[in-house]
Amino acid sequence: QVQLVESGGGLVQPGGSLRLSCAASGSISSIVAMGWYRQAPGNQRELVARIISGGATNYADSVKGRFTISRDNAKNTVYLQMNSLKPEDTAVYYCNFVSLMAGGYWGQGTQVTVSS
Repeated sequence: QVQLVESGGGLVQPGGSLRLSCAASGSISSIVAMGWYRQAPGNQRELVARIISGGATNYADSVKGRFTISRDNAKNTVYLQMNSLKPEDTAVYYCNFVSLMAGGYWGQGTQVTVSS
């Protein structure tokens, strides 16, 4: 069974940076999109950033200019570089892969806390 394994979360001060990684434990064919979502306490899960198979990206307005999504197709890995972090970025971050053949996969989530 394929699993998505996330890493890179933690505690950082406002203005700091973190890099999240998400790798598939096995092979996933026909991936059409990779993305990062987040969920803060009391809030719904929201899209942070997504990259589709052709390379196009889209971002939530709240993170544009601060976060960058990238991928390594050979490694079935997606990254999220987060700069200029703010307390309102505090949430559990989840990665998501969408496969044309097998549907959607979710990671277990990694906590990001931005606090002084």
